[in-house]
This record gives sequence, C-alpha cells and structure tokens, in this order.
Amino acid sequence: MKTVQSINPFDESVVASHELMSDEVIAEVIEENHQTFQSWRKTRFSERRPLMMKAAEVLEANQEQYATLMAREMGKPIKGGRAEVQKCAWACRWYAENAEALLADEPIQTEASRAYTHYAPIGTVLAVMPWNFPLWQVFRFAAPALMAGNGGILKHASNVFGSALVIEDVFREAGFPSSLFRTLLASASQVATIIENPRVRAVTLTGSTPAGKAVASKAGEMLKKTVLELGGSDPYVILDDADLDLAASVCASSRLINSGQSCIAAKRFIVTRKNHDAFLERFVAEMKARKMGDPLREDVDIGPQARIDLRDELHEQVRRTVEAGAELVLGGEVPPSKGAFYPATVLTGVEKGMAAYSEELFGPVATVIRVEDESEAIDVANDSVFGLGGAVFSRDLVRAERIAAEEMDVGCCFVNDFVKSDPRLAFGGVKESGYGRELGAFGPREFMNIKTVSVR
Repeated sequence: MKTVQSINPFDESVVASHELMSDEVIAEVIEENHQTFQSWRKTRFSERRPLMMKAAEVLEANQEQYATLMAREMGKPIKGGRAEVQKCAWACRWYAENAEALLADEPIQTEASRAYTHYAPIGTVLAVMPWNFPLWQVFRFAAPALMAGNGGILKHASNVFGSALVIEDVFREAGFPSSLFRTLLASASQVATIIENPRVRAVTLTGSTPAGKAVASKAGEMLKKTVLELGGSDPYVILDDADLDLAASVCASSRLINSGQSCIAAKRFIVTRKNHDAFLERFVAEMKARKMGDPLREDVDIGPQARIDLRDELHEQVRRTVEAGAELVLGGEVPPSKGAFYPATVLTGVEKGMAAYSEELFGPVATVIRVEDESEAIDVANDSVFGLGGAVFSRDLVRAERIAAEEMDVGCCFVNDFVKSDPRLAFGGVKESGYGRELGAFGPREFMNIKTVSVR
C-alpha cells in the first residue's frame, strides 16, 4: 500500500511516515466497530459516563505530548495546542455529565395511554476531519456520539495521522471497548468506498466546501445522514458606537487564531465610515504586535501555515486582490526563511469582485471593508456564499443583539466577542458553510434514530 509522510511545516523535516490501509483492512475495521456497537448501544449512561470522564483525564495527563505533536504535524503554536487539549477534555466531561438528560425520552400528550420520543443510537458514524484542529474537530463529534451509544470511525487528514492515532489511544486507555472508536489511515479517494459500506450509517465532515459537496453527494446516493461544517468568510461588523480598542483587539485575536487557519476566524471586517480610519490604525497595530515564529516557542502567536502549497495559495489570493486595486497596508510578502510562513496581512479598499471579498482566506490575512452605515454593513456581511459565523460590535447591546439574531445570515453570531465553539452551544452554518449542527443538545441528536413510541 501507499505510504504518506507528515511534513513539519516549520523546518520541512519528515515527522512520520504512515502506510495507508487497504480497502479490505478498512472493511474489517468497520465490521469490528459495528459488532462492538451492538453491545455498546445496550450499555447504560451510568456505564459510559466514567469512561468519558477518564478520557478527559487521559487528555490532560498527556497535554504537553499532544500539543507538541500538533505543533510538529501542522504548525500549531504550542500554547494554542495546550488550549485545544483542554477544550477536548472539557467536551468529554460536559457530555459525560449531560448526555443522559439531553437524550432522555420526551413525553407527548396524545389519545394513547403513553406516547413519547425516544432517542436511539444508529450505529457506526464516519467522521472525515481536517488538519487545522486535529484533536478538537474529532472530540466535538466523538464525545457526544459515543456517549449517545454510537460507534465512531475517523478518516483524518493525512498530514495529522499521528494525532488521529493518538485519539484512538485516548479512548482505549480510558477503558472504552477497543473497537468502538477506530482511526482509518485512508486516502481521500477511499472515502467513497467507506461511505458505501452498509455498516456505516452516517457521515460528519468538517472541511472545505468542495469536499463537503463530494461527501454529501455520495452519502445522498446511499441515503445516509450527513452533517457538514464547511468553509467560512466570517464578517465582523464594527458600528458607529463600537468600542474601537475592544474591537481591534478581539478582531486581531480572532483573525490570528490557529495562525489564521480556522473556519470561524474573523475574515472580513466591515467598518462604518465614521470609524474606518481609527479602527484600521488600531487593528494594524494589534496585528503587528503578534509574533510569528517557531510554534514550539512560548512567545509565538503565529506559526507556519500547515503546508507550503496552502501558504502559496493564500499568497496568490492576496496578489490577485492587490492587482485588482486593493491596498496592502501590512504584510503580504512571503518570508525568505525556510518553512510555510506567511505574515499577518491587512488589505483595505477591498471591493466586490476581488478575491479577498468573495473567497475564504485560510490564513492570517484580514480584509477591512468601509461602508456608509449599519444598513450597508449588514448587506455586505450577508453578501457571501458562506454563512458560518459573524460578530457585531456596538455599545448598544439591544441594537447589536437584534442585528445578530435577526439580520446576520450565519449559524453563529456573537456580540462584542469573537466566534468560538463551545460544548454547551449548537455549532454550524448555513449556505455553503454547511448544514446540521454539532455540540450543545443538537450535536448528539443529529446521529440518533428519533423514534416515536406510542402505547395504546
């Protein structure tokens, strides 16, 4: 079988080589997962809970090892890696404590003597996951899915196969049945065959919009449920009465999370004319202050991009935008040093038709767009094929909340803060950012048989 390499984007050294599984081995793993599910689904929440709590302990005990692995595999700054491990542990504990209540039978009054909605696990769920949050993207699916009584199989991005194997180890060390959660070292070309396997009952994917469309098409052909969390070009609206110091700090932090490689990172900063220049000055200063360098250094905010080719694609988007008439006010040049680095970059004068206006910029590049007023700001914010997250900055909280709830065409909208995923809150998007929801009460229910029971 083919061997794939994980390349450290900081120094371009080989982190590890992994041999891909054959279709036959993959089929065996899926069958074992299905058989394990048959007994797991009959366990009580009281039996599952201590195992998931133990998974949180395993994560915390190995925090430094896992954060270092992520830094080496995809360039995540070490302090961000530690935070990611802690967030995974949080999700494990939250679902351990809350899954039973979230999935309890719901009585319904009818003519029957008893009627209710019952949430029954459906079986093996395939997760197709990206490299940018190698642990969190998986645990936010796996913790609710396993607590709900399902089995899980993971097809991770090939550059983070080490992280994928670690996740399998976490659940095994925590005491879960050895085949209940398995990692498939598979290529993208093998995903269609995996979806076709009759033991696979549903698919969840986090990734690009083209990848989501391909997986959804195959799953639809096989009549299998999908949840898709895809790309984003999150708009942050800064209104006339915004606290500009707060907005500039929060916006820079959001834009540079994970070195800018996040679907829900702020990408388009839409500022009313009154505040445009003052915000831009503060924002550029904040972006300049964030340090780029070795992701294993404690003082580094921006590590390398995950791969050289991804860095080059980002730079090409910046180049096309500048050639179309935008102004480059910070960054925008590929460093001469080794590694997949790209500096914090700010573009202004971006207009409709330019690459940075309509395309997702998956890296530390910010687009500042000037508008006349609140009405135009909302129009520009919604003028996108994406609809994952967004934010509104205003001192008038009633006004900002109204815009967030009623005007922004996105799945998550925050006021005076940056968009973040949280085990307690439903997470997902609209339009080409996908459909379905992860996390909160909705996450585990997406992969359940929502069954009606009626007793005469």
